Amino acid sequence: MDMNADMKLAHFVLQTGQLHVLRDWYAKVLGAHVVYENEFLSFMTFDEEHHRLGIVQLPEPVKRTPMTAGLAHSAYTFPSLESLLTKYEDLNKADIQPHVPVQHGPTTSIYYRDPDGNMVELQIDNFTTPEAATEYLRGEEFHTDPFGPSFDPDTMLAALRAGIPEAELLTRAWARTCPQRNVPQLLLT
Repeated sequence: MDMNADMKLAHFVLQTGQLHVLRDWYAKVLGAHVVYENEFLSFMTFDEEHHRLGIVQLPEPVKRTPMTAGLAHSAYTFPSLESLLTKYEDLNKADIQPHVPVQHGPTTSIYYRDPDGNMVELQIDNFTTPEAATEYLRGEEFHTDPFGPSFDPDTMLAALRAGIPEAELLTRAWARTCPQRNVPQLLLT
């Protein structure tokens, strides 16, 4: 396998019929700000890169459906479970509700749909090294269920604040204590 450690993802670009709505949503969800904008283009970033997201206004876009071929989702990693759940709480207060939270195993993830229906994953890595996560992906538990169970972010946040160790909350066993939703179906709709 040829791996290029010098290469990294720079940005992605979305096409829309509602530039300002999408711009404002990503500003809230990612904490992004506009670097450049005109009537048909907006460049945004949330870190040191000049832009991580581009949004292009189309004159007559065709509405995307969950079954449209193309990008399934984009994902953003947070440094800790507390920061991920604090973002969830902030978005909830801004009336931005998650589509489905999932304990994948290698990640604890909360999926959202943007105003155009694009899926956005906010997540944390559950392993301290990429090698440990890769080992988990090759293991029996992941092969048996590559999606993982859903979980309730409010219950997880309350448990974290009550002092339940993060290591316990980042397990599929803990997630299974929450009422379950059909993860594969929800991720595909």
